[in-house]
Amino acid sequence: MTPLAALGLSTHVLNTATGDPAADMKVRFQSLEGGAWFDRHETHTDADGRAQGFSKGPLSAGSFRLIFDAGAWFARRDQDCFFPQVTIEFEVSDPNRHHHVPLLLSPFGYSTYRGS
Repeated sequence: MTPLAALGLSTHVLNTATGDPAADMKVRFQSLEGGAWFDRHETHTDADGRAQGFSKGPLSAGSFRLIFDAGAWFARRDQDCFFPQVTIEFEVSDPNRHHHVPLLLSPFGYSTYRGS
């Protein structure tokens, strides 16, 4: 097993308005269990806008979400933003794969995709 696969989940946040990484953004990781969301991990992105180590080993099959605190991040830069909290829900069907969930963010929009 490669070190990347052992991490289970990672993200990378880029500010598309400036082209810079979104360093020091709070990110929460939750899992859906029995119809309710449970906090599993909370961290901040590093200087390159990346965060990893949300799980100890591969994720199990199921529903998960990452919650990005975009409002506080933009506020620290004296910028307004339209989406103060970005929640990305995703399904894991293959626990043997690494899951990368990037966020491309600007003050008034965002997009995501399944990364590798």
